[in-house]
Amino acid sequence: MEDHLVRAWVHGWAASRRTSAPVTEPDGWRIDVGLPDHRVRYILPSADPDLVRARVAGLSEQGTWIKVFGNVQATLMPGWTNDEPGHLMTIDLSQVEHAALPDGYRLEVHAGGDRAEAVIQAADGALAARAQTGLAGDHAVLDQVVTEPAHRRRGLGRVLMGALGAFAHDSGAKTAVLAATDDGRALYLALGWADVRPLTGAWLAKSRDKP
Repeated sequence: MEDHLVRAWVHGWAASRRTSAPVTEPDGWRIDVGLPDHRVRYILPSADPDLVRARVAGLSEQGTWIKVFGNVQATLMPGWTNDEPGHLMTIDLSQVEHAALPDGYRLEVHAGGDRAEAVIQAADGALAARAQTGLAGDHAVLDQVVTEPAHRRRGLGRVLMGALGAFAHDSGAKTAVLAATDDGRALYLALGWADVRPLTGAWLAKSRDKP
């Protein structure tokens, strides 16, 4: 398994979301996110059933998330709400396409420190698409890539990727990683990204009694 890519995703995600730094745990990492519905997340690089079961058994507070690199059976996580299936993916930044912005749109990139955000606005000023990135050493994590429904199929995602890829490359990063949904995975494969590992996520929507 590409452990360095998992580690990069964990630390780059924290930079992108402006959380506290990841804390190393015996089975992975903990990130204190601090939001009401996303208080803390635990990231396990292994989907070993015993490790997953042990971690889940110790968690009970509403707003707790867990991300596991691998496919996890729902029976290991009773009482949790499953996130949609995910995929860790990667690409060499030298292969990221720098697409031209379609007519009628405006792109802005706001960069600072180890993070950048790219925003595309339509001619009327409405948000058309956005994405952000966080740096982790010589890796960059692309995060929260969203194109509004009315502006899809116009190549705006490629523009965002190119803009953030340029920021990351200029900042010294060599490789990009991201967590994609099933739908997103198909697009990223077409853009040259490669699969690394399945990603299973779940959260506690309400507090529960520990077993």
